[in-house]
Amino acid sequence: MEQPAGTGARGQKRKVVLHVDLNNTILVSDAVTGQGTVAALNYFLSTVTWGRMSRHGKWEWLSDSPSLLPPCDGAVSYDSQFGRTPTFTSAAGRRFRRVLAEHLELLRWPEGGDKDLTIKAEDGRLYHWILPCFFQLLRDLVQEGREFAIVFRTFGTDLRRVLRAVDRALNEGAHPLFPDLPDLKLCVNMTPGKIRCNKMGIVLSRGEERVSSRDGERDPYQYFSSAQGLGGFVDDFNWWVANSYSTRGGKPLWIDPYDPKVQHIFIDDNIQQDDDNTIVHPKVFLAPGGTETRTASISELYDITLIQTDLLRAISEPNHFTRRVHACLENYERNLQQGAG
Repeated sequence: MEQPAGTGARGQKRKVVLHVDLNNTILVSDAVTGQGTVAALNYFLSTVTWGRMSRHGKWEWLSDSPSLLPPCDGAVSYDSQFGRTPTFTSAAGRRFRRVLAEHLELLRWPEGGDKDLTIKAEDGRLYHWILPCFFQLLRDLVQEGREFAIVFRTFGTDLRRVLRAVDRALNEGAHPLFPDLPDLKLCVNMTPGKIRCNKMGIVLSRGEERVSSRDGERDPYQYFSSAQGLGGFVDDFNWWVANSYSTRGGKPLWIDPYDPKVQHIFIDDNIQQDDDNTIVHPKVFLAPGGTETRTASISELYDITLIQTDLLRAISEPNHFTRRVHACLENYERNLQQGAG
């Protein structure tokens, strides 16, 4: 009989540790840049719409619908050509204005207001601050009997507020769409952690906890593998900048393909298949129980341990994150079986 996705050799479901970005992943806003919901969604649209410069120096559209990946060879996203554009659909991207309006409507807060769970946008309307499909993911994972942990990973300044909002939804039943969340009995660690990187290694700290990779990569891997409930860390943005926004300066993710009990998955809108312009640093162990890792390419792990956020689908499809996580579980298991063969 075929085993469920993410099931180990003895029929036990593999624990999943989900590393989850905030801005443009579960939040449609950005406190660092000051973007509200409308501007953040406009900006995201400029990253998933494609064209090219003509021989006469004019921009030509190559697609009428947004997509994470380019529709053809030679296509580039609008933002990579012209930079961050918070008014995208009011100018060059007018053809995508309806897409913006449809997804803003889906983000509308149902009734009343909540200081932690809503955001008042530039248009004066109240929207969901945290995407409902994130809470749906939590409910789905609990209902399927999956052991899991959530580790928020951000370069931004929203982590403390996110932890407070999630705690209210999970422990006070404050979310009108998910009044049963307290039944899940999930705990939230309200203390934000920090990850700092340099040429000597990586240091994780949270409260009195401190873990370093300087004696080998196994310690931080085990630290995250043993995570429980929900918590979060602020990653090292300056290190990413110092490494020219490449994968080697990105948010570290330790992956042990020999571990039968735990699978790590990273969800982030800025996971790109171009290693010179991506936000995660996948560090894959070279041997069972070993301490040394290699830097894997993003394309090698895309949709296996790395999920590039499709923000539009995350807004429009309540089970989007659940389906993407299940796909990674299946792809990971398939790769393990092929390696064993």
